Amino acid sequence: MSKFANADRIQSMIEGLDQFTATPGAGTTRFTFSPEFRQASDYLRAKMQEAGLVVREDAVGNLFGRLEGSNTHLEPILVGSHFDSVPNGGKFDGPAGVIAGIEAAFLFQDHAITPHRPIEVIAMIEEEGSRFGSGLMASRLLTGKLNTKELPQITDGDGVSFTQAMQNYGLDPAQLDEVVLPEGAIHAFLELHIEQGPVLETHEEDVAIVDRIVCLTQLRVHIYGNAGHAGTTPMAARRDALVGAVSALSQLPDLAHKIGQDAVLTVGKLEVKPGGANVIPDEVAFTVDIRAPSEDVVRELVDQTRLVIAAVEGNGLRAEVQEDLFAPSIMLSTELHGCLTKHADQLGLKSRTMVSGAGHDAMIMADYTPTGLIFVPSRAGVSHSPDEWTDYDQLARGVDVLFSTLREMTE
Repeated sequence: MSKFANADRIQSMIEGLDQFTATPGAGTTRFTFSPEFRQASDYLRAKMQEAGLVVREDAVGNLFGRLEGSNTHLEPILVGSHFDSVPNGGKFDGPAGVIAGIEAAFLFQDHAITPHRPIEVIAMIEEEGSRFGSGLMASRLLTGKLNTKELPQITDGDGVSFTQAMQNYGLDPAQLDEVVLPEGAIHAFLELHIEQGPVLETHEEDVAIVDRIVCLTQLRVHIYGNAGHAGTTPMAARRDALVGAVSALSQLPDLAHKIGQDAVLTVGKLEVKPGGANVIPDEVAFTVDIRAPSEDVVRELVDQTRLVIAAVEGNGLRAEVQEDLFAPSIMLSTELHGCLTKHADQLGLKSRTMVSGAGHDAMIMADYTPTGLIFVPSRAGVSHSPDEWTDYDQLARGVDVLFSTLREMTE
């Protein structure tokens, strides 16, 4: 049982938010700027207001709920996560952190506590990169790491630009420059997230306090050939982009196996064009996600990946590799790590220090402001799946740590 957080209220909010999906009964599919994304945003706005927060939406659709402090001149502590999803994902990845922030605000209200320093709960867009192929967009925009002038060139799978999608959603691209936070505008950033791995459950522990996040990069690869009729084009005359892609794909996992050092490589998205059963593919696009604790290892794997892709070229095939995202290994705030750990101990929780193998908005915010990250257990380590599950009592215990830390930081 949690000491402060209301597990039933958390469950109600998680399940209430999860009704806004493009794939009912088949997991959570909620892409940025989609109709269900607007419905989810409206739902979160209502819950923030119910928790006593003053809500605003910024120029790219990030939602902020402010709990004013007794000293309105102090910079706020920012708390939250994202509310977009992967295709057919789970209900906890991202939303657990947003709901944790809202529940913390409810707890300030329940206990009639006015913080000395303001608190802002944030629900962020496009962390997953599922629609526009570029992850951590909200935090990168907020911190100026992604130039707003690049947004018209970023498109989804249907060729719709980010700025056009914004307009369709009801936002004004002319206000994009207002998204970037001025230097020093945030006192600290706290994020709660499901572990997305099996460690906490295996060791029967309540929370992990993350001290660093692995280095990661995301590549987008295009292999170009020539289309042709499947029945009339001789095998020797074919320039099949998919054959070239498969040649590369069959080699990529071994790169991570051979280099070791906790490196992982994933090809998670593959598109074949024109996509006809009787048409030779003339273009194949796929993603390559590479992660390791060491930046040098990631860069070495990127170089090796480029060599494998380059070897596909010739015999009428052409290849391109684009790096969509590179995030170095990030050390989080030692002070916040100590504070979060102290409160976990005082609450009688079993905790551990952990390295995050997943890249969260915390890894971007950590370069901008002192940042802390809390993990709660994931059943069987499953994530990015309809089977993703975190027990609501376990989530509530994570909120207890968050709330206790916020109380100390805002006294």
